[in-house]
Amino acid sequence: MVEAPLPFIRPRSPKPDWLKVRAPGSETYLRLRGIMRDLNLNTVCEDAHCPNIGECWHHGTATFMILGDVCTRACAYCAVAHGRPAPLDLQEPARVADAVEKMGLTYAVITSVDRDDLPDGGAGVFAETIRQIKRLRPATRVEVLVPDFKGDAEALETVLDARPDVLNHNTETVPRLYRMARSGGKYTRTLELLDRSRTYAPGIPTKTGLMVGLGEEQDELVEVFQGLRKVGVSILTLGQYLRPSPAHAVMTRYYHPDEFAELKRIALGLGFAHVEAGPLVRSSYHAHEQADAALAR
Repeated sequence: MVEAPLPFIRPRSPKPDWLKVRAPGSETYLRLRGIMRDLNLNTVCEDAHCPNIGECWHHGTATFMILGDVCTRACAYCAVAHGRPAPLDLQEPARVADAVEKMGLTYAVITSVDRDDLPDGGAGVFAETIRQIKRLRPATRVEVLVPDFKGDAEALETVLDARPDVLNHNTETVPRLYRMARSGGKYTRTLELLDRSRTYAPGIPTKTGLMVGLGEEQDELVEVFQGLRKVGVSILTLGQYLRPSPAHAVMTRYYHPDEFAELKRIALGLGFAHVEAGPLVRSSYHAHEQADAALAR
């Protein structure tokens, strides 16, 4: 029997203290922003309005967003612009690797917009970015947060053949809410991608993330946790959905930190190697620590 969730705080009330963060502006943050601008690179930290940008950049970590900054899908929760993307920039992988070297990163996260306009969904650029980073900094670990490639197994294998250290693909929400939240996405396709990754490259840990506050129920979340474990996912992130604008999907409620703690307890009990759960958690938050935990298993 799944326990009833704790009482919730309705989003009409002021933002809870646990969701308030200090505006970024440290010396390290400004230096990293300058490197990104000089190399004409995009980060999901900025484009997706991540609340942790100040903390992560202050500690010298960032998530690079390749394949441009315009997505071919229009997911109801996402702040990234959608429409017709610009042509591919074939020099982008080298610039990302250059940035990783200049920043001295030991762990780099690479993600992208959806590029359904490309035959391989951008898989080749992901693979080349991994190779370029490994060429310049062989000791740097690389996590990739990939789109679903419309279910193309060959595209996924192209990325895995470049040997990322972690393969991440976000589940985002429960199956019932996919039609509302994920334009062009399918829950079964997400599970299939994660399953294929573990089957094709069992040495590469798989990871996924979910948002809460879109109208899901706790028992639905637990069912998703169980499904993810069945396909071998070892790292799970859980964070609060925050509505980017009135044009985006409605946030139904704030989750209390105690609720995140309970969800983490349940997920760990199902066998995940690492669970990062909290109001401000996003997919790449403490990513290097998550990878350490998975590789230690």
